[in-house]
Amino acid sequence: MAEQLPKNLYTAAQAREFDRIAIDEYKIPGIQLMKRAGRAAFDLLLQRWPAPEHVHVFCGTGNNGGDGFIVAALAAQRALPVTVWQIGDPTKITGAALLARQFAEAAQVSMKPFSGEMPCHGVVVDALLGTGLSGAVRAAFAGAIEAINSAGLPVLALDIPSGLCSDSGSKLGHTVRAAATITFIALKRGLFTTDGPECCGEIIFASLQIPDAIYTRATASCARIVLDDFNALLAPRPRTAHKGHYGHVLVIGGDYGMAGAAAMTAQAAARTGAGLVSCATRPEHIPALVARCPEIMAHGVDSIDELSPLLERATVIVLGPGLGRTAWGEQMLYGVWQRAQAKSLPLVIDADALNLIAENRIVIQPGYDNWVLTPHPGEAARLLGGSTADIQRDRFAAVQALQRRYGGAVVLKGAGSLIALNEGFDVVNYGNPGMASGGMGDVLSGIIGGLLAQGFSLANSARLGVCLHGRAADLAAQDGERGLLATDLLPHLRGLLNP
Repeated sequence: MAEQLPKNLYTAAQAREFDRIAIDEYKIPGIQLMKRAGRAAFDLLLQRWPAPEHVHVFCGTGNNGGDGFIVAALAAQRALPVTVWQIGDPTKITGAALLARQFAEAAQVSMKPFSGEMPCHGVVVDALLGTGLSGAVRAAFAGAIEAINSAGLPVLALDIPSGLCSDSGSKLGHTVRAAATITFIALKRGLFTTDGPECCGEIIFASLQIPDAIYTRATASCARIVLDDFNALLAPRPRTAHKGHYGHVLVIGGDYGMAGAAAMTAQAAARTGAGLVSCATRPEHIPALVARCPEIMAHGVDSIDELSPLLERATVIVLGPGLGRTAWGEQMLYGVWQRAQAKSLPLVIDADALNLIAENRIVIQPGYDNWVLTPHPGEAARLLGGSTADIQRDRFAAVQALQRRYGGAVVLKGAGSLIALNEGFDVVNYGNPGMASGGMGDVLSGIIGGLLAQGFSLANSARLGVCLHGRAADLAAQDGERGLLATDLLPHLRGLLNP
């Protein structure tokens, strides 16, 4: 039976330390843990593919291969057609992995060196490379991985898809694309971000029955957060509630050609439950904005002088959606920054406001912590002075660097969005590829601003906001991901906010 996914995520080194403690201090033989892993994987294989025509187990020479040998032996014991395809020199197999291979040989499993020809039917078990991989995949393994991916057969990955970095979630050259991944002892953080969601398929956890006390020996690298974590914060409002209790969000943005961005942000803040929402934008955009959402108090502004009275009334400011990078946007950013420093006003900074900051259009003094920054990888690269590839190579390092440089809460958007705070990381795994369309970030910034206005802490506004955003997108995508629009998320927010 599948175990519930834990919340805590760990690095590969931490997971290996748990394994060592179980073997050395709790005296659980390594082969016993390997057999538990193989049994859990084999049970999952039969659950997902009850009558496989053939089980093709691709094994390396390390402990990941050992888990695969156990799966092969169990398949043979059930009289299922099974073949082990060996990659690497089998004479280099040692320890528990060697015992597992001997177990498979005793079960009369057919073992063959992989020659490059891929079978055309059955199920593949990926037991090539485990969590110890740090550099690029070597040629022999790369060839096997490419053959697996091109065969079109369902793949069950053991512990982690081969070629995926377990710490960063990035591809190390060639990476197996699995239908399901069963991971052992501890959840590895790379499964949940960057390329992890694409390569892992469904993620299943097996603790291998190691003692719970082992997990107290290390602090989790980060945490996986879900909407249910916030149910206590989403209690019904008191019957005496009025709009003054739930804050006033001011959205600033919508330069020429980008009016919709500010409008979507304002509407998202209102749908999230803010008491009042204003929008400062170009005067020409006011009629369209009011027609779209008459609940928004729309103001045309051309200068800081016209913006200042609006800043006085706001309790939260969302700056950036459609702001542009002209003198107008720079003026708005300067006015907001002066006001925020004077009053420690909560801010949500997105889109072109981030780009203006990256261009040093204003001087950001270190130590301002009362804001949430929501960059996508391109914006993060500009803020850190690197490339998008640098960000995606290690999203955990990038979001930590952003938080250390700018303070507050930082949301690094993307597959497996990351949230960095002073106290550590969080990972959110709601969301889908349909969100690859314009305006999704504008809606997120409005959601976070709406939560801040209602008195949620900076940390909880970022965490809950990202969860709401991704889950609303998943609900909206039930009729299909392609063609999903940012405004399709708005009708789902009320239900999620009133569990």
